[in-house]
Amino acid sequence: MQPGVIVSGFLAPHPPHMLYAENPPQNEPRAQGGWEQLRWAYERARASLEEQRPDVLLVHSPHWITSVGHHFIGVERLQGRSVDPIFPNLFRFDYDMQVDVELAEACCEQGRKLGLHTKMMRNPRFRVDYGTIVTLHMIRPQWDIPVVSISANNTPYYLSMKEGLGEMDLLGKATAEAIHKSGKRAVLLASNTLSHWHFHEEPPVPEDMTREHPQNLLGYQWDMRMIDLMRRGDMREVFRLLPQFIEEAFAEVKSGAFTWMHAAMDYPQIPADLHGYGTVIGTGNAVMEWNLLKANLYEHAQRQPSRVANS
Repeated sequence: MQPGVIVSGFLAPHPPHMLYAENPPQNEPRAQGGWEQLRWAYERARASLEEQRPDVLLVHSPHWITSVGHHFIGVERLQGRSVDPIFPNLFRFDYDMQVDVELAEACCEQGRKLGLHTKMMRNPRFRVDYGTIVTLHMIRPQWDIPVVSISANNTPYYLSMKEGLGEMDLLGKATAEAIHKSGKRAVLLASNTLSHWHFHEEPPVPEDMTREHPQNLLGYQWDMRMIDLMRRGDMREVFRLLPQFIEEAFAEVKSGAFTWMHAAMDYPQIPADLHGYGTVIGTGNAVMEWNLLKANLYEHAQRQPSRVANS
């Protein structure tokens, strides 16, 4: 068996407004469009994902919060309705999700070996959070690729920034080792916005794009600065600035998904593809991709057939 590889990582934001505007049959509310720049960005990301033929999608969402330890879903199939607690008028979604329990267990065990507190979630009636669902649906609306879902321990909020993001670094290394041993082609999804200053009142018509713009000039300027660095591949500078970015832009990457993903990819110093940027209730959202195949970092992965394609 060839070793497993991470073929790409995506910064894949999760505002429910994007999914609402797509009018998928699983979502009860109906929309009149809206947030097209971000939705078209996800279309470009989907096309790239299709070319990569992954066996599994791993997603870290800040809205599955577990204060004690990092949890992994350990139920092969989860079905139910997820409702956004802030925007129930936009997101009442009936999901049907296949889970790669074997890989989830391996990630859990590898994290434990590195000294993290980890746990498998075995509740068959567990309700999946909206952040996980929105990211997964926007990147792969067919829902035909098994997933590994990881909780947000939120240590960067409870400990110092250095300690918290250091723990996310360990989680990324554990994830990479589990993937390597699995023999699978994996795509990582960091379900995060960038700047997170937002409006507190919704317009009468939520999809009225005349009301949509950055909430905070400083947050927008930070987004542009960080995106420019990512596009140029200067990831060392991105991570040097990350604590200041988080502090001044109230950036949601503080929850750790961004650090987890890059640690798992061994912090590649390669340019990111910007599929698109847009605001949602004033927050900054970028759909970005670090394509390790295109960067020729995993040559053997290009020759490996996809399990999904052959199943």
